[in-house]
Amino acid sequence: MPEDLNSSGNPNQESKAKRDYFLPASVLIAAVLISGSLIYNSGKKAGSSETANLSGSVGGSSLVDKVRPVSKADHILGDFSAPIKIIEFSDLECPFCKTFHDTLHAVMQTYGSKTAWVYRHFPIDQLHSKARQEAQATECANALGGNDKFWAYVDKVFSVTPSNNGLDPALLPQIATQIGLDEAQFRSCLTSGQYADRVAADEADAKNAGGRGTPYSIVVADRGLSADMVSLLNSINQQYPSNPPLFQISKDKKMFSIGGAIPMQIMTKVLDELVKT
Repeated sequence: MPEDLNSSGNPNQESKAKRDYFLPASVLIAAVLISGSLIYNSGKKAGSSETANLSGSVGGSSLVDKVRPVSKADHILGDFSAPIKIIEFSDLECPFCKTFHDTLHAVMQTYGSKTAWVYRHFPIDQLHSKARQEAQATECANALGGNDKFWAYVDKVFSVTPSNNGLDPALLPQIATQIGLDEAQFRSCLTSGQYADRVAADEADAKNAGGRGTPYSIVVADRGLSADMVSLLNSINQQYPSNPPLFQISKDKKMFSIGGAIPMQIMTKVLDELVKT
């Protein structure tokens, strides 16, 4: 469910990785083994994403539990006390992340105070060599202007990047000035690399929690998942089979992962059921 990358770093292999995507087993089992996109039959998408051949086992339900708890140190859009929190691990050069970014904005507009969006970094270096610096740039925006400027910077990057490592790094300071930050201070921050550890910590958290590609999200439900909610997630997994499944539920049934950029139609179906709890 994430963009495929090869750890060797060979350009030809990386180029191939960007073209290959997971398909349902009923369409192409071989493609499932190559990459991570989930595509419905008849051209409908379930959960497109970009995968990396990262070290460690493929994410299972037990790994979902290992995600770092949400805290006020996170980048949060919405109310920290919201009963439903969506932790998204994202790569700013991932085209599926760009699409899912719009979907999550629509979620926030639709569900308001019931949901909070937590953004964490998951740059895939083998595919997007520029994404890590872009992630650090968002942290500089946060340091200089706070949470609002962080989100403004992320929004702006996604709006201008052609994705797949296509953003000119020279635009990073320009984006900072466009959202009202001091260019000299921003350049100094970005050059210092002082937020490299913050980005790396998020990346480690993603892998520890079962993430093998982007976007990778974990939905945390304070009140837990009802039997009907569990049944719905399992039924969608059966309707759109993949390995690993589109949704994976934690052992305590208080959270579940989303592997890929599922469309708003499915997000709505899932969240409508979840808010009933």
